[in-house]
Amino acid sequence: AQIKDIVRKFADAARRADEAGIEVLEIHSAHGYLLHSFLSGNSNKRTDEYGGSLENRLRFPLEVAKAVREAWPEHKPLWVRFSSTDYKNPEPMGHDEDGWDIYQAIEYAKELKKIGVDVIDCSSGGNLPRVRYPAAPMYQVQFADAVKREVQIQTGAVGLILDGEDAENILKQEKADYILIGRSFLSNSEWAIAAGQELGGVVRWPKQYSWAVNKARRTKDKKTDIKTLP
Repeated sequence: AQIKDIVRKFADAARRADEAGIEVLEIHSAHGYLLHSFLSGNSNKRTDEYGGSLENRLRFPLEVAKAVREAWPEHKPLWVRFSSTDYKNPEPMGHDEDGWDIYQAIEYAKELKKIGVDVIDCSSGGNLPRVRYPAAPMYQVQFADAVKREVQIQTGAVGLILDGEDAENILKQEKADYILIGRSFLSNSEWAIAAGQELGGVVRWPKQYSWAVNKARRTKDKKTDIKTLP
């Protein structure tokens, strides 16, 4: 009864998001959170219909995805983020049949596609303590590439994509359809502008910046760098 109630609450949240004007919705089933804890045999020790076999471990996350897809307008994109491996096997593309690995993640993605999910956001890890992450620039792109090829679904690449050139190459090589930037924005809030300039694009600053820029020009604040502004 509790699981059915949670499924309903996910659907209710999707409806509220639509009413609030949200245009894209993502279901989070990664990083050890609730849905990931059901997906992975490393954390799911249930002995009922929601545990044991891969089919059973997928059941609850797929029930959530189906309910959300039915509640979310058909014309609006639905994404799902998942961890592509738990890294119990330190090889990123290695097998962990009793836990969670890229091969089970691919099967999950196939079922999500049948439900009507539009994009898979391919992250990794977060479910087990004391495991080694092969953290290096673009270390998770291989997962987005594998899911895209095996499932024929659009994917998002995420994780230490540090500059515009790397992002552009991922897209050109068709290893993913979207580039997702998180932590790089914490170190440089103008990452997108810098990437655009790096690639020779025409970059326009957000209109919201104009108040501060105009004030800087009026006061001739030498601490404000406005040389790159149009």
